[in-house]
Amino acid sequence: MEVDYKLEDPKAPLEESSVQLGDVKDMRLEAEAVVSDVMFAVSHMAVSQALSGSSDTAYINVETREGDRYCLELSEAGLRVVGRTFDQVDESQRWPHHETVYSLLDSLSPGYRDAFGNELLRRLERLQQNAQ
Repeated sequence: MEVDYKLEDPKAPLEESSVQLGDVKDMRLEAEAVVSDVMFAVSHMAVSQALSGSSDTAYINVETREGDRYCLELSEAGLRVVGRTFDQVDESQRWPHHETVYSLLDSLSPGYRDAFGNELLRRLERLQQNAQ
């Protein structure tokens, strides 16, 4: 996971002096970053408004390109599925943690893999065109 930080003024740019190891990061902010990073490769993804996380846990609802719905938990341990529908935590199931959202979605959705690969190829082609 990324280095923990404490930002005094949320509108101020992040400077090296503002990074302090050991501080707890706001997982809702981390969850928003996760959503914006992979939104292009899923049908729907949003931070749960119904499940109240905490400063060290957030919940994300995701619908894969295949139409499967999941509730994900984001914590310092990583990401894991906690439910098979939006806004649901099923304590009777134990799903493994993944270090990254890419790994988790790769394990759940062939459509995600295809979309991610196609986007990577598109960006590489654009880089190649810009270099010429």
